[in-house]
Amino acid sequence: MDNLRKFYIDGAWVEPDSTDTMPVINPATEATVATVALGNATDVDRAVAAASRAFGSWGLASKSERLALLERIKAVTETRFEDLAQAMREEMGAPITFAREAQADAAIGHLQGFIDALVGLEEESDLGNGERLVREPIGVCGLITPWNWPINQIALKVLPALAAGCTCVLKPSEHTPLSALIYTEILHEAGCPPGTYNLVNGEGPVVGSAMSCHPDIQMMSFTGSTRAGTAVTQESAPTVKRVTLELGGKSANLVFADCDLEAQVRNSVAECMANTGQSCDAPTRLLVQRSCYDEAVEIARQATLATRVGSPDEEGDHIGPLFDRIQFDRVQNLIGVGIDEGARLLVGGLGRPEGFDAGWYVKPTLFVDVHNQMRIAREEVFGPVLVVIPFDTEEEAIAIANDSPYGLAAYLQTGDSERARRVARQLRAGAVHINGGAYEYGSPFGGYKQSGNGREGGVMGLEDYQEVKILHGLT
Repeated sequence: MDNLRKFYIDGAWVEPDSTDTMPVINPATEATVATVALGNATDVDRAVAAASRAFGSWGLASKSERLALLERIKAVTETRFEDLAQAMREEMGAPITFAREAQADAAIGHLQGFIDALVGLEEESDLGNGERLVREPIGVCGLITPWNWPINQIALKVLPALAAGCTCVLKPSEHTPLSALIYTEILHEAGCPPGTYNLVNGEGPVVGSAMSCHPDIQMMSFTGSTRAGTAVTQESAPTVKRVTLELGGKSANLVFADCDLEAQVRNSVAECMANTGQSCDAPTRLLVQRSCYDEAVEIARQATLATRVGSPDEEGDHIGPLFDRIQFDRVQNLIGVGIDEGARLLVGGLGRPEGFDAGWYVKPTLFVDVHNQMRIAREEVFGPVLVVIPFDTEEEAIAIANDSPYGLAAYLQTGDSERARRVARQLRAGAVHINGGAYEYGSPFGGYKQSGNGREGGVMGLEDYQEVKILHGLT
């Protein structure tokens, strides 16, 4: 992968201005697998200049031209599917089955969702008062994506930008550049016009900051921590660019006694542990009605004990390592905090699982008898750690669920459809998953409060990349 030391600008792989590099580490083995170039402000300037030139023509491309590009991207992506999965196995430790079925699958699923959305999107319409509404691309977009769902987030930003007629500069996580490199090769092979898509690797405080501050970028789309999202917003403010954010979460999962307790609690544990807990919308707070609390705790205990940890190279439904040493140390610290706070540690705890002496593996961990003021109930652990909190009434459950600075997702388990509707309406979250209901490609994704603003996916994901113009007096 020689191009990891280059950037993709104006349709070609180019040498960076910066001479900085960093190693890419396999989290399962702690071995260096590649070296990536880290860019600087000059590299960002070159990419933005290319995107600005390309917008002059791509911003006027017809819907049919844009749809044709998306279809070509889909065809090439299908041929590189396994390459994407293997890259994420190596760079972030995703078990290969999960890397295929969830991580790489997002490249196809979101793409089809955007194709369907663009087909149905009216880019000019009659307002009924003699005037016309026109939707136009916003311009040059700066895109910053995280390491935990690398291709999922790249697809959710790059594809709607191109579909809307925008041009873009992508800064993927410098920790997961392998999949971003392959995706760039896909876009190149699919025939993206030069300058419409550009890639600059680098660190957030350098490349990300240069993008946020850049006067020729009209929109920033960021996924990552709330702290970094705040920085992007502040740095974007002087140029009054649009900012969309998908940030952290501490999603509540409300379990009522009238649900299928065995099935829904087991599924809830699996949802929390998936991707080794490294998902911003993971249901990490299990709120359980007191009348079924003891039974639910026992089911959760068995399900957590049954959560297997294994090598990313092996097929299966196990979880892999955390993605790096910093994340491992953070998760270990918060497990220690939970013990010190007096939460009852039922499964897991500190240290690596038995048999793992290398790699950033952690024990699937279950805390019970937690209250919502504990740090482990309020802070995003971003690891396979589940906390269980009892409640007595429906009103109390809603109050606990909403008592969080975050509002990305919520989960609800009940056999009463009226309760499901009633409670879901009161949960302050961008999505409510009812009785195991899963996210479907083409639906909008995003949150309330400090979980961000804007929506990704489907029609609303396209609209975030568009401006609205009103035509007065057109005959």
